[in-house]
Amino acid sequence: MKVCLLNDSFPPAIDGVVNVVLNYADHLGKDHGAQVVVGTPEYPDADYGRYPYRVIPYQSFDTTALTSGYRAGNPFSGKAVEELADFRPEIIHSHCPVASTILGRLLREQTDAPVVFTYHTKFDIDIHRAVKLPVAAEEAIRVMIANIEATDEVWAVSRGAGENLRSLGYTGDWRVMNNGVDFPRGRVPQEAVDRATAGYDLPAGVPVLLFVGRMMTYKGLPLILDALKLVMDGGQDFRMVFIGKGADKEKMEQKARTLSIGEKCIFVGPIYDRDALRAWNTRADLFLFPSTFDTNGLVVREAAACGLSCVLIQGSCAAEGITDGRNGFLIDETPEALAALLKKVCTDLPHLHQVGQHAMEEIYLSWQSAVDEAYDRYGALLDLKRSGQLPPKRKLPADYLVALASRSMEERVRRRRIRQELLTDFKETAQGMMENIQEAQKNAEQRWTKVAEDIQRELETLRKG
Repeated sequence: MKVCLLNDSFPPAIDGVVNVVLNYADHLGKDHGAQVVVGTPEYPDADYGRYPYRVIPYQSFDTTALTSGYRAGNPFSGKAVEELADFRPEIIHSHCPVASTILGRLLREQTDAPVVFTYHTKFDIDIHRAVKLPVAAEEAIRVMIANIEATDEVWAVSRGAGENLRSLGYTGDWRVMNNGVDFPRGRVPQEAVDRATAGYDLPAGVPVLLFVGRMMTYKGLPLILDALKLVMDGGQDFRMVFIGKGADKEKMEQKARTLSIGEKCIFVGPIYDRDALRAWNTRADLFLFPSTFDTNGLVVREAAACGLSCVLIQGSCAAEGITDGRNGFLIDETPEALAALLKKVCTDLPHLHQVGQHAMEEIYLSWQSAVDEAYDRYGALLDLKRSGQLPPKRKLPADYLVALASRSMEERVRRRRIRQELLTDFKETAQGMMENIQEAQKNAEQRWTKVAEDIQRELETLRKG
């Protein structure tokens, strides 16, 4: 099977969806023998040749200041579309609803391959953050939804993600396809934990609380800090470790100092070494993730892989599959609720570790299993396509523009290839003419040499006679 994966970010950018694409590409090739190509906006100084599959970067623009470090891609980059179309994918899988999905639709026009879209993130929140004018933000969301509805099948990473998509105006069908984690199941050896956490103030017997993710307020970080203030005032000691970077990191550091809990909060910054992250998850006693933004929360299952349980908001997407007190903890979205739970569980660390063990056994999902399920669904879609049972998509005005753009690109490619063929023919003809001229010149030189030799012999004969 030939699969084209599209996403609006790729290393050196690192986030949850980048991790998804990397694991899809890896396991599709390694476990299923699929041929994979990845299309993504180009990042300066990126090394796209280091992967066991082809990565095709296309033109991008620097929007890092507006989008917290991300670049915007131009899906109408003719050269990239040509290269991706030449791959002749059987499945096109987009992981972002903007440039990647537009690019996927352009490729569908040229290859007739079905387009799958996965809804990973509540993009409406990011749009409202980036676009300050409410009317413009709502229009951007409307365009995004229309783009999603133009795909052949929509996947959501959780039931809550699908419901969020529906709340934004999406009217089509969707199915839950869970993401996995690339952490193996099991805790890290103590010596590895000691290496990863060396130099940090982590006294023995003091509960270590952990957060891993983008340092953004909508991840519930202010709620964590307000709750920790209440916990400290109640006399409970702790260490709170934040791992990650983001636009609100300095603001959260300042808030911790303002609340006088700065000495108990450790802001590590981003960690890209997966083994080091496993070590931190093994060292911690409890993972705090009071986010209602995340649609799935890979970090929750990464923690579970290491036997670490999480505190989550009741009813949030990340809380799906969690049984309170069994394989995690569920609270109301208030600092008081989190503080009350922490005061209770921090005095019984063995119970915390038991809940973490249940999390490891019950909610862990490997990437191999997740991609196996996706591969099977790819096959089912291709069967529907071949049998003519894949429901046709209702044509929207934008679809005709996409088709027009695709045909325009194809025509440009056709003309360029004709020019290249003509140039090649001219070059070959000219080269042949030059070779013939050189050969004729060589033959003429040989003939004149022979004539000169004959004349010389005649002259010698006359002199002797």
